[in-house]
Amino acid sequence: MHLIPRPARLTTTPGAWQLTETTGLLADPAAGEAAELLRELVGRPAGSKLAPAAEPGPDTIRLRVDPALADEEYRLSVSAEGVVITGGRRGLPFAVQTLRQLLPAEIFATGPDGGAAWAVPYVEIEDAPRFGWRGVMLDVARHWYPVEFLYRMVDLAALHKLNVVHLHLTDDQGWRMEIDRYPRLTEVGAWRAESMLGHYTEGRYDGVPHGGFYTKRELRDLVAHARTRGITIVPEIDMPGHMRAAIAAYPELGDDPGRARPVATDWGVHEQVLNVSEETIAFCRHVLEEVLEVFPSEWIHVGGDECPKREWEESPRAQARLRELGLPDADALQSWFIGRMAAFLAEHGRRLIGWDEILQGGLTPGATVMSWRGEQGGIDAARAGHDAVMCPHTHTYFDFYQAEPDGEPLAIGGLTTLEQVYAYQPVPAGLDAEAAGHVLGTQGQLWSEYLPTTAHVEYMAFPRLCALAEVAWGTAGEYAEFTERLLAHRRRLDHLGVAYRR
Repeated sequence: MHLIPRPARLTTTPGAWQLTETTGLLADPAAGEAAELLRELVGRPAGSKLAPAAEPGPDTIRLRVDPALADEEYRLSVSAEGVVITGGRRGLPFAVQTLRQLLPAEIFATGPDGGAAWAVPYVEIEDAPRFGWRGVMLDVARHWYPVEFLYRMVDLAALHKLNVVHLHLTDDQGWRMEIDRYPRLTEVGAWRAESMLGHYTEGRYDGVPHGGFYTKRELRDLVAHARTRGITIVPEIDMPGHMRAAIAAYPELGDDPGRARPVATDWGVHEQVLNVSEETIAFCRHVLEEVLEVFPSEWIHVGGDECPKREWEESPRAQARLRELGLPDADALQSWFIGRMAAFLAEHGRRLIGWDEILQGGLTPGATVMSWRGEQGGIDAARAGHDAVMCPHTHTYFDFYQAEPDGEPLAIGGLTTLEQVYAYQPVPAGLDAEAAGHVLGTQGQLWSEYLPTTAHVEYMAFPRLCALAEVAWGTAGEYAEFTERLLAHRRRLDHLGVAYRR
């Protein structure tokens, strides 16, 4: 059984069940979306319509929702009596992915393969993830990718039983989400004059304009597609730093409104940050209002990372604001800003999540920390009773090289091998049980400064994301045994046309 991620419990018996043209599908009313997913991912490529069946039998697949099971838990039984899948609300899509992997790898081909024998080994699986946050972050701000690729990333994440796709929608180099109230965010902010070539220290540019954005309709449709696969789309609108594209569109948002600055063409951190006026707070609230209309995610990501403080420290307006609020320094001013966003989201029944810099100046109540500068931010948050997602750059940054740079495509730097990823433990040593309970999980980061094409994204993501998926599912074991399963899994990726590193 070359399943990735490996199930929590699996037993086999001799024999195999055959999926045929006449195989029927019997689904609970509450399992309608899972039934359609099964027809799409299993029935269609196998040439079986999986027509509705009147009763269970040897040539049927049964889909049942069991409220007694945990949300993402499932049971899969394959025997001479047929296939029975039982799951929690979000467990059924993961069970469909498991059944898909139990079939020959040709099931992953783009069209029906009439010559394949669709045999599934007799198996009993009881499965549930260890962590509730199993994600991948895609930066679409530094490089815009066609919306079809976002669907593909959702599908590849679902194949590996991830449940979060985190979209980094805005940054200094581009604004990618349509906001009706502020059309210049995409008219101006979605486009830059050129992009950097080579490493940013070389100071070379391609001279080619770059840009694009996603309409709210496109993003709503993506959210609906992801939901059928058990995936939540978490949007990120980075603030108060990494806002150069927004300031280019609306200069009054910055601390130097008389000086127009274009959308950034350099990578790295830019000094321009949002000012802290009530008008700018209102702008952020208005943007988030439209974000909430599109994304039903419980968590809304507001970035909060790498916010330079020089402008605030030198701006008479920012200093006056600091005195007015009775705050000691610029770090406290950032904490106040994040607190205003957290309060707004809480009013709308949502939760704020941000990179670990939101700890600076004091962590706002209810905020969740995404710990990237090592694990200490997540440790501090968990010990203080806050939830945390562990994303240390040492193990989860997939824009890093995955082998020595010679012969590898350009990357930002660093080195994160497949073995390093597989060895990662999301719960840091030394946390007591209560604090450990606040570690929601982990995710892989695909920052895109050095990933200009979709093929390059896939090369950097896979197979490292396969390894992290098993870590997040909680069933990682011996690395050598994982790599044996990965060899077989590569055939599935081949049929899907994934440009993974071999």
